[in-house]
Amino acid sequence: MEEKKTSVFSNGLIWFGAGVSLAEILTGTYFAPLGFGKGILAIVTGHIIGCFLLYLAGLIGGQTEKSAMETVKMSFGRHGARFFAALNVLQLVGWTAIMIYDGALAADGVLSAGRWVWCLVIGGLIILWILIGIQNLGKLNTVAMTALFILTVILCVKIFQGAPSRAEGSEGLSFGAAVELSVAMPLSWLPLISDYTRSAEKPKKASWVSALVYGLVSCWMYVIGMGASLLAGESGISQIILKAGLGIAGLLIIVLSTVTTTFLDAWSAGISSESIWKKLSGKWIAVAAAAAGTLAAILFPMDDITDFLYLIGSVFAPMIAVQITDYFILKKEECRSAFSYQNLIIWLLGFIAYRLLMNVDIIIGNTIPDMLITMLLCLAAHKLVTNK
Repeated sequence: MEEKKTSVFSNGLIWFGAGVSLAEILTGTYFAPLGFGKGILAIVTGHIIGCFLLYLAGLIGGQTEKSAMETVKMSFGRHGARFFAALNVLQLVGWTAIMIYDGALAADGVLSAGRWVWCLVIGGLIILWILIGIQNLGKLNTVAMTALFILTVILCVKIFQGAPSRAEGSEGLSFGAAVELSVAMPLSWLPLISDYTRSAEKPKKASWVSALVYGLVSCWMYVIGMGASLLAGESGISQIILKAGLGIAGLLIIVLSTVTTTFLDAWSAGISSESIWKKLSGKWIAVAAAAAGTLAAILFPMDDITDFLYLIGSVFAPMIAVQITDYFILKKEECRSAFSYQNLIIWLLGFIAYRLLMNVDIIIGNTIPDMLITMLLCLAAHKLVTNK
């Protein structure tokens, strides 16, 4: 992987592309039962929590100049980090498949050619993006992001100009569950952000710009999805596009947004694989991840991703809680051993706590309570060890 320094503007563009996503619009449709007022409050609350954590994760990578999974070694040890790297590669291949599936389904709804054909088209474009390389996208990425921005604004205007189908919500989703769904999306990027901030010219600025841009755009996508469901009475992307009367422009939104978001998943799968085994080529593993995601999208149905989002939260919320405590509070030196058994046990307890908290309706969601529990366990364990 290239190690040229990237500008703050480049980091902002990368995370704009990550935010403009069909998965985010689809997740936004789940918020319709809350109505506009509560829905927007849940979306914003969740994103403030998730994007603050995203900023901290990016800052660790930027300041240490380490990839996301290399920073995990600092807290969990060389081999301990491989466990999280393997989980991260699996979730990234999963995300790649989900995004290609959603994109192909939506594209086929606008221009029928067969879902498998659109899977191949989108998968091929993602592989092309990978082969060009994140450091060499340059003007192509700027043009793509500009077109995507204009098209998304048009989509937003079309939806919110429509006649209301039902402006108020209905029963079906608690506020706490909605906040957690809002936190879950930025949380899913936690194991990736350092892969991009590690080579930033200005790590601190790049980290907050990345988190801010992603947070704003992601909220926008959620609101588009919720608005489409409430105002237009639609929850499918292709129906939303067709009802907005966008036609080919809508098709461009679908394909471009899928490619620019899913590229990051596949690219980071390659970077994470290098943490498992140094001899692996990150770029070619990224190509393999895109190919595997394309094949999975053709073969398997992937219509409901809520359980997947909650699984990501339960794995990575306690992981980043341990890292934040070690790096920012305890200011520990990098773990030199193969395993940090202490931190791995704390992570496991945090994982169990998250799964248990899923059965409790907490107004601020599960992530913050789980992270507080995990951080307190970290501090208590550190005190016990140092007082021996």
